[in-house]
Amino acid sequence: MSHADRQKTADQPAEVSLYEKRRKIYAKHVRGFFDNWRIALVVLTQILFYGGLWLEWNGRQALLFHLVERKFYIFGLVFWPQDVIYLAILLIISAYALFLVTAVAGRLFCGYACPQTVYTQLFMWIENWVEGDRNARIKLDKAPLDARKLRIKGTKFLLWGLLSLWTGFTLVGYFTPVHELINNVLTNSLGPWETFWIFVYGGFTMLFAGFMREQVCKYMCPYARFQSVMFDPDTLIITYDPERGEPRGIRKKGADTSKLGDCVDCGQCVVVCPTGIDIRDGLQYECIGCAACVDVCDQVMDKVGLPRGLVRYSTENAMKEKLDHKSILAHIVRPRILVYTAILILITVIAGWFLMHRIPLKVDIIRDRSTLAREADDGSIENVFMLQIMNTSESPQRYKITVDGLDGAKIAGDDSVDAKAAGLTSFNVVVAAPPESGKRGSNPIHFTIAAEGNPEITLREKASFLLP
Repeated sequence: MSHADRQKTADQPAEVSLYEKRRKIYAKHVRGFFDNWRIALVVLTQILFYGGLWLEWNGRQALLFHLVERKFYIFGLVFWPQDVIYLAILLIISAYALFLVTAVAGRLFCGYACPQTVYTQLFMWIENWVEGDRNARIKLDKAPLDARKLRIKGTKFLLWGLLSLWTGFTLVGYFTPVHELINNVLTNSLGPWETFWIFVYGGFTMLFAGFMREQVCKYMCPYARFQSVMFDPDTLIITYDPERGEPRGIRKKGADTSKLGDCVDCGQCVVVCPTGIDIRDGLQYECIGCAACVDVCDQVMDKVGLPRGLVRYSTENAMKEKLDHKSILAHIVRPRILVYTAILILITVIAGWFLMHRIPLKVDIIRDRSTLAREADDGSIENVFMLQIMNTSESPQRYKITVDGLDGAKIAGDDSVDAKAAGLTSFNVVVAAPPESGKRGSNPIHFTIAAEGNPEITLREKASFLLP
C-alpha cells in the first residue's frame, strides 16, 4: 500500500459499534443463606399471586378488578372509578417504600422480590431440572442438533410455555371472574380480549424470564439507571473487600502464599452471577443484589480455611473505616432514612384513617335538562333531579332523601330509595318550593342522603334550584 493510500485510509472515520453482542450467561446455582431467603420469597410471592385468585369473600372472588362492571373488589372493600385517589396514594406509598429500602439496603427488592427476578428463578429451576447443571447446559448447547437435544429442549420449552400460559391465565383471572373465565375456556367461548391478554402476558413472561433475563435488568429496567441517586456511602450493598483480597492468586500446594490476599481467584463469584458481572470490579449498575456471590465466596473461604466475608453486604464508609457490624447498623439511622420513614408513616397513617372512615356511599346529582322548572297545580315551582346513588357496601341499603336551602322546599313524591349491594341505582327526585322562597334564577340547595337504620352513612351534596 502506497503512502497516499495509507494516508487516505487514516483520514477515513473509524466505525465504532454501539451495540454489545450478547454473551449467554450460564449461571451456576449455589445454595446458601441468601439463596434460602430468595427461595422463600419466590415461594411466598407465587403463593400470593397464584393462590390469591381463588380466595372468596361474601360469595364472590376476594380479589377482583372487574373492568366490565368498573368495580374493584378487595376483600370487604369495593372501589369505584371515583376512588382513583386511593390508587394514587398506593403508588406514592409504594414509591417511598422503594426509596426507603434502596437507601437502606440497595437493590434488595431487585434481588429477592422483583417479578423479573422471581420468574427468571422459576424458569431457571425448570432449566436446571430438565437440562442439568451449568456444565451440562453448556455441553448441551455446544452439541449438534440430534433427537436427544430436541427432546430435552422441547421438554424445557413445553414446561416454560405451560407456566407462562398459566401465569397469563392467572393475571386475566384478576380482571375477569375466574370461574367465568374457566367456563369460557372449557366451552371454547373465551372472549377476544381475554384470549389476547392471556397469550400476550404469557408470551412476555416467557420472553423476559426465559430468553432475555439479565438484558431486562441491564437495558430495560429504569430502576437500574436511577438507583445511584438513592445510594449514599452508608447504603448496604454487595461489596468485595480488595484490601483483604488483593493481590489475588491461586493457592498451590507448597507455594509461598504469604504475599497473596485471601481471594483465590477461583472465579466462582462470576460463574454464579445471574447478570455475569465480576463483583471484584466494584459496584456496577448491573448488580441486582441477589448475594449469590456472597454465598459461593463464603463456601470457598470455608474450603480454604479462611474467614468468611471477603464478599459481603457492607457500605462504602464501612469499607473505608473498617467498621464492625454494630457500627454499620448504627449508621443506617441517618437523616435521609428518618425523612423517608417519617413521610412513609405519615402517608400510610393518613391513607389508613381515610380508608377506615370512608363512607360507603357516593351520589351524583344530574338536573333534568328537558324541564328546567315547572309550575305545579298548587302554585309551587318544581325542579326534577336524577340521583345516581352508588352503594359501595356489600349489603343492600334503603336511603332517605331530604332537601334544604330554600324556605318551604320539600321532596314531592317518594323520598326513599332501595339501593342494591355494590351497585348503582338511579332515582328521580322532584323538589318543590314556593315561588317566593328565593330569587329568580339559580338558588343553592342541598340534598341529604342518609341510610335508614345507620346514621353514620350520610352524605350531603350541593345542587341548584331554578326559580323562573
